[in-house]
Amino acid sequence: MTTEFRKAAAEDAELLVNIYNASFYDDYLRYGSCPGYGMTKQMMEESIIRHPKHIILCDHEPVGCISYTKLGKGVYEVACLCVVPEFQGKGIGNQAIQFLKKLLEDWEKITLVTPMDKKQNVKFYTEKCGFRIESTERDGNVELARFVAERSIPVVRNPLSGVRLPDVRNSKTGM
Repeated sequence: MTTEFRKAAAEDAELLVNIYNASFYDDYLRYGSCPGYGMTKQMMEESIIRHPKHIILCDHEPVGCISYTKLGKGVYEVACLCVVPEFQGKGIGNQAIQFLKKLLEDWEKITLVTPMDKKQNVKFYTEKCGFRIESTERDGNVELARFVAERSIPVVRNPLSGVRLPDVRNSKTGM
């Protein structure tokens, strides 16, 4: 099984609505509402602009989406990570998080929220993706966990190239 990521464009809005609806239908039934469920094509087109999205392809078939928002210098939030139910549990979500960390070269901190009572999500983010729960918050009747992942090796900007490199000056190698 080959997983690839393709940047979404406005023409992908209808496809993304279908992916979101399939992915979040159970949440809609469980909570009575869900921000990712029931979007119109126009709402999705606007969301593609506000939250850059990448379509997750499994053997060239669209099966999910990951999107993000830049909150500040080196700080991002996963706006959405969804995989249609029949492809969940196959490592695709973990690959999507790793893809995002590579895409966002300057990331120092990545946050996200998910319902606290969705134990499989909590386990996925903490055990598979290296996030920790920073706090909880409420959205209506739903308790949410706020997760954070922080880069363990500080990065510094190379003033000549603008490329951020790992700061290994204080590492155990003594450099």
